[in-house]
Order: sequence, then structure tokens, then C-alpha cells
Amino acid sequence: METIKITRYQSPVGDMIVGSYGDKLCICDWAVEKRRYTIDRRIQRHLNAKYEEGTSEVIQRAIEELDAYFAGYRKIFDIPVVFTGSEFQCTVWGELMKIPYGTTISYGELARRIRNPKAVRAVASANATNPISIFVPCHRVIGSNHKLTGYGGGLDAKKGLLELERSKTVGNELW
Repeated sequence: METIKITRYQSPVGDMIVGSYGDKLCICDWAVEKRRYTIDRRIQRHLNAKYEEGTSEVIQRAIEELDAYFAGYRKIFDIPVVFTGSEFQCTVWGELMKIPYGTTISYGELARRIRNPKAVRAVASANATNPISIFVPCHRVIGSNHKLTGYGGGLDAKKGLLELERSKTVGNELW
């Protein structure tokens, strides 16, 4: 069985777990997450690997990029990621990575972008199970009524991330 290195990261908006598998980031998720067990089990099963406390070059790079993001210096991430989900989930997560810093879209728009406009609920579900928060910016998806909706790290974390991005983006209303 392979190993997924994991470590804790204290972000300004909540405690996170950052993990790598080989030379890729496989997890950057909220330590307190109601689906924590399910998400962890899926990642480990998909990669046929178990968690082991520790660090790696990928984790160190991810933490440096997170620190720069929270300091307002980084808007684009360049760490390679590995998705651990169904084909549909991976499609949604790939599309999330195309949402520019400082912008938001609705779940309906995300469904349209993957050419499946009737799959709004399925898109929301895939968004909710994204295990690579911030790097795969699921926080940039909001309700069609421009309200903040569920987020694994909690609505305060989502609001904090969006406010950080808004403060570094000139003349852009996020919601």
C-alpha cells in the first residue's frame, strides 16, 4: 500500500489538512468537515494508500503558496493535483480550476459550463466533496440568488476567502 503524507495547516480562516501523493497535491481540506471520514476514505481507496503524518516537497510548496495567497500575493496556483473522484466529480473539479480569482459563478452556471445544465444538484454535490479546497476553488461558487451557500469549511471560511479575493481585485463585486 502506498502512502499519502499529510500535515496540518492553520489558515486565517480555519484549520486544514494538506496532503501529497507522490509529486501531486491530493488534499487541502478543512480539518473540521462534516464529510471528513467519507472524503478521507474515498481518497485513500482511490489511491490505494494510507495517511501518514509527515511532510513532502509538494506539501511545503503548497503551504508556501497558501501563505502567499492569504497574504494577497498569489492569485494562481501551480502545484500539480491528483483528483480522487468519479469521472463526473473530476469534470466539475477541473472546471472549478477555470474560475478566475476574484470572481464567482452560480451552481447553474457551473453546470452549463460542463455542458450539463440540468445537473445543478449533482454539480453542487460534486462541489461539496472537493478535497482540494482553495487550489480547486469551490468557494467561488455561490447560489443563483447571489447568496453564499454551503461550504465544507463553513460559511465564515467561504466568506473570508471571497472577501480576501475581493479586497485584492479592483472594482469586482463577488456576490
